Amino acid sequence: MEYKAKAVAGLLAATCVFSIIALILAVVDVKDVFLPPSTKYGLVFDAGSTHTALYIYQWPADKENGTGIVSQVEACAVSGPGISSYANDPAGAGASLKPCLDKAMKIVPEKHQPQPPTYLGATAGMRLLRAQNSSKAEQVLLEVGKAIGEYPVDFCGARILTGNEEGSFGWITINYLLETLVKFSFAEKWEHPQDAQVLGALDLGGASTQITFQPGVPVEDKNTSVFFRLYGTNYSLYTHSYLCYGQTQALKRLMAALHQDSPSPQQISHPCYPRGYQENITMADLYDSPCVRAPSTPSPAQVLTGTGTGDPMACSTAVQKLFNVSCGANNRTCGCDGVYQPPVRGQFFAFAGFYYTFQFLNLTSQQSLSDVNSTVWTFCKKNWLELVETFPQEKKYLQTYCSVAIYILTLLLDGYKFNEQTWSSISFRQQAANTDIGWTLGFMLNLTNMIPTEAQEHIKGHQPGLWAGAVSFIVLAIMAGLVAVFLQCFWKTK
Repeated sequence: MEYKAKAVAGLLAATCVFSIIALILAVVDVKDVFLPPSTKYGLVFDAGSTHTALYIYQWPADKENGTGIVSQVEACAVSGPGISSYANDPAGAGASLKPCLDKAMKIVPEKHQPQPPTYLGATAGMRLLRAQNSSKAEQVLLEVGKAIGEYPVDFCGARILTGNEEGSFGWITINYLLETLVKFSFAEKWEHPQDAQVLGALDLGGASTQITFQPGVPVEDKNTSVFFRLYGTNYSLYTHSYLCYGQTQALKRLMAALHQDSPSPQQISHPCYPRGYQENITMADLYDSPCVRAPSTPSPAQVLTGTGTGDPMACSTAVQKLFNVSCGANNRTCGCDGVYQPPVRGQFFAFAGFYYTFQFLNLTSQQSLSDVNSTVWTFCKKNWLELVETFPQEKKYLQTYCSVAIYILTLLLDGYKFNEQTWSSISFRQQAANTDIGWTLGFMLNLTNMIPTEAQEHIKGHQPGLWAGAVSFIVLAIMAGLVAVFLQCFWKTK
């Protein structure tokens, strides 16, 4: 009888244990608990003034608050001009995005497609359109939102960034990728790197340019001051965006100024264009931007002829007239248009238009300022036929490289106040950690809350998360159930 009672008690105990396990398995999906953490994806459209690009990012789902773990999977260039060019055809702006969205759907695994947060940020081109016609700008944003909404993504909205946001997010991108904000230490915890110097950001787009850096003095103008607390460290930054100082708008302003100074109403002598080059442009195309002051009696259909003279000295003089660097009666430190700017400090990454022009001229290897000037001057003296023979693949934009190079030098030296000594602090870069530099990554990190206000400490290679908590709960529940069952069965056999 005693043997029988113990057998019955054992059977009862086993039944109770398996019942508890069955109940737990019915509530918790074990495959989601014990399989390795999945990968997450994010999509960001950079809707610039001259073109749009889609960036696809990925990161381990269990390390969202780590650093250096977001990687760029793909960058897709959208065909056609920037979305602001579709002011009279808003549906066309949306349609232009679809080939890149189709490409993204082939890259992002199907099981993740309803999940990836997707954003569209528009910059200076749309800021200009909004200034001209706010209803047209809103309609363009509505249509691109409709197009993105047709895809299995978590569309989080399309909006126009402020200039200070564009500059700040670019700064976050650079310093996040280079791990100057936080990195994993030998003590196996995430912490602020000792003596880490954050880098400044220099961005040159088609319609605007931005400068962002950590100054060595308090920022006097609150309109140019940004405060961040990232990973438990405070950052007080200077940032400013100059609308109409992007390279496309600057070249348009330069052409308009040369036209208005020309003795002939139909002929423009252009010192920044190579000798032997000519182009025709209508008054309507030249004066179609709020950045360009039109003459009092414009004739839209009139065709103007620009003729290159290849004179770098005259080109530099003409470009300098685009800048107002007077600081006024207050005699404060300032940059372009009398805007307050403290002295530049630290190392800088110059990207986007800064990089592309200097890369073409082979000037991205930390050359001295005198070598840069010499290279630009030599290039600007070449005639058109010589340039076409040397760079046949670059013919579409070849006539602009001299103008843009001299504009960049003027912007950095006269506008942002770099000099012979601080010039060496500028690195012209396209990527950091195999990821394109720009505002898009910083924008996504901010909106997905992947940059915490305090650094999280955890074991290397493992970050506590929901799945780890679920495993702990299951183990504890099983152990508690077993103890209770055996205690109950033990007393029943007594």
